[in-house]
Amino acid sequence: MDFAQAQDTLTIFEWILRAVVVFLFLLIVAKVLGQRAISQLRLLDFVIALVIGNIIAHPLSDDHLNLKGSMTTTIVLVVLYLCGIFLTLKFPWFRRLVNHAPITLIQDGEIIFKGLKKARITIDALLEELREEKVGDLKKVALALWEADGKVSVFLDPKYEPITPATNTMQTEPFELPRTIIKEGRINTEELKQIHKDENWVISSLARSYQTEVKDVLLATLDTKENLKVFLYK
Repeated sequence: MDFAQAQDTLTIFEWILRAVVVFLFLLIVAKVLGQRAISQLRLLDFVIALVIGNIIAHPLSDDHLNLKGSMTTTIVLVVLYLCGIFLTLKFPWFRRLVNHAPITLIQDGEIIFKGLKKARITIDALLEELREEKVGDLKKVALALWEADGKVSVFLDPKYEPITPATNTMQTEPFELPRTIIKEGRINTEELKQIHKDENWVISSLARSYQTEVKDVLLATLDTKENLKVFLYK
């Protein structure tokens, strides 16, 4: 692996090879560190920002480094980044690999300790996030989720939500986040199991209510009242 050793000059191919290896290495390192270390950047964004900043800075401050290598490496990394974005849009398995699913931190006013461990955040950090959302009482939280970008999404129990003209005349009901049963033309079988439904039910519901098929659905959600909301590709 001569490209990894210190040398006076490198060929274009060796610069490209270096860029690819470093990019993949940093993806692995960032994944191991966890989202907390990345703060409010997604994995690919964090890696590209970190690497390009260092690559461009070095030749500007060190006259022994040539600009050709830095420019070549930067171009390769940008291409790899764009390929990564394409893969996240095209392939759900790759999206799950680089961006974790939301982690439940609080549910029905109770802290989910396993969620805290998985997200690698402390109680103090959780309380800080809640304070930033103007929430002082954990018991008022129906659901708090740790998102892939490092932010906490907080949903209050409906009876603690501010009163609006729309809610003033409505009976308060327990909060529950609608379940995503179809995403990008694929049925989420895990969600269906939890609500005791099967794929045949989904297919028949789509045909009956929307006259469409699963492959044509961009997103479909189901709430506790079994109201199915469908968004088609356009």
